[in-house]
Order: sequence, then C-alpha cells, then structure tokens
Amino acid sequence: MRVIDYLTSTNGSTAFSFEILPPLKGNSIEKVYNIIDKLREFDPKYINITSHRSEMIFKQMPDGSFRSQKMRKRPGSVAIASAIQNKYGITAVPHIICKGFTRDETEYALIDLNFLGVHDLLLLRGDIKGPEKSEDPAKINLHATDLQQQVNDFNRGIYADGEHFEANATPFSYGMACYPEKHEEAPNMESDLFYAKKKIENGADYLVTQMFFDNEKYYSFVDSCRKAGITVPIVPGIKPIVFLNQLNVLPRVFRTDIPEALASEIRKCSTNEQVKEVGIEWSIAQCRDLMAHGVPSLHFYTLMASDSVRRIAQAVY
Repeated sequence: MRVIDYLTSTNGSTAFSFEILPPLKGNSIEKVYNIIDKLREFDPKYINITSHRSEMIFKQMPDGSFRSQKMRKRPGSVAIASAIQNKYGITAVPHIICKGFTRDETEYALIDLNFLGVHDLLLLRGDIKGPEKSEDPAKINLHATDLQQQVNDFNRGIYADGEHFEANATPFSYGMACYPEKHEEAPNMESDLFYAKKKIENGADYLVTQMFFDNEKYYSFVDSCRKAGITVPIVPGIKPIVFLNQLNVLPRVFRTDIPEALASEIRKCSTNEQVKEVGIEWSIAQCRDLMAHGVPSLHFYTLMASDSVRRIAQAVY
C-alpha cells in the first residue's frame, strides 16, 4: 500500500510511522534493523529514510597543498529503503533532496527505486550547508517544487534531458514538508501557505510537518491550510526531547518554539536521563491529544530517541 492509502483508510485510528537515519559509512545495516525491531510491534505503516548530501572536505597533499574533495558520510536512502521493504514488508519512504544532488543523480535514484519496487517518496529541498557551489541551474533542482516537477515528468515518461520513455506501470507517490511555525526563510505565514498549496496543486499527496511541541500551533496551521483550500492529510511530526542542550539547539536549528511549561521542566533537570523522562511524558500527552483530534498518523523522528519513541508508542497505541 502507498502511504496516502494508509493515511486515508485509517477508519478513525491513528497510524504509527517513524523516520530513521542511515548509519555512518562503514557501519552495518544491522543498526537500522535494530531500531526497526525495537518499534516493529507497534505496526508501523511506513518508515522514512533520510538522505544526506556529500560534504566537501579538504585533504592535504604530499606537497603541503590542500585539495577539496567530496565525501559521503552515510549510505544513500535507495539501498536502505529497498532492504527494509524486502526484509519487513513495510512500506519504505526514501527522502529525495535537491541540495547536493544533480538532476541526473536524482534520475538515477528514481530509476533504481522503480526497479527495486519502492514507489513512495518524501521530496525535500534539503539543508543549505554553507555557501552553495556555483552550478549550471539546468543541472540541479533549486527548490523542492523543482524536484517535484522532475518526479512528475518521470511519472509521465520524460527523462531529465527531455527524452521520452514508456512510463512505468507504478508511478511514484510522494509527500512533502510543511512548517506549522513557518519556514525560516518564509517572510510570513501567508507566503508559507502559498507554497504549501502549490506543492499540493502540483501533485503532492500529503504533507508532513516539521517537529513541533505545541499542539495548538499544529491545529492553527491545519485550520489555515483548510481555509486556503489544502485538503490533503497533514501528518504531525513528533520529536521527543532527550538531551538538556536540545532546549537551545532545537529552536536554533529547526526554528521551533518550546512551550514554557516544557522548558521550565527541562530547566529543573540536572541530567540527560531526567530530561529524557520529561520528554517522554510531554510527548505522550502531546500524542494523546493529537489522536483525540483524529490525526491520520503520528510520525516520529527517532534520531537519538528510539528508546523514547518505544515508550511513547507503548503508552499511546
């Protein structure tokens, strides 16, 4: 089943899904399997796999000079998505991102995913890491909507160079990101809603939110989306806090507010173990409230938090 099918056929129940990070280069896929095995009993309907661009490093040469070269620290999401789907029979959703990848590289990924029977995607721009290397705009996707157009063309049987081919029997279905507290680069929420609606008009089947800790902001955002004519499922993204420094790191990196009720409890903690317990308690209450409001799915970001996600799932499912 496609993700959109799960989201629209829940019969009043709330699906469980989560996102995993590929292991660092040189590590076994068993690290991924261990996380899935820990959460499998809660019947995840789909599993997202993040994608990461290569990073530029400088390597010193024998003559003392330095040469830049690209290095990928993590394996790609294509192989991991295929491995998960084949091992567990669970719908795998690899992230496809713009930043750090050319249109040709994206096309190769789509060809491989189709061959491997993986037909659900999450399309994202990806993070900007420092100054962008100047490239021919014709060779890259600058925005998530550009990437979306490439996937739409591929579904219609058009390669990146404009050449036509016989369209695949199973087209790609995809979701895209949205931001209840506004994307950091958006000048205002109205502008953010404009681009969210554009993603849907161009073919996105659903939206997944950036993490948030105040449910009222999610409800307000969904209400604004509905008023703007966005009718697709909007999946809330949940991130349990597990470290004391996240009180400052998460707002800075993800531009999300931490409610004072949560922040004050975290400030009382002297150890990360205490913070973890506060984070679990807050997320349980957050999830129960979201489920009572009939959200189609709870999507958990498990990075450094898979144990917390397990305990939350035990409490709410």
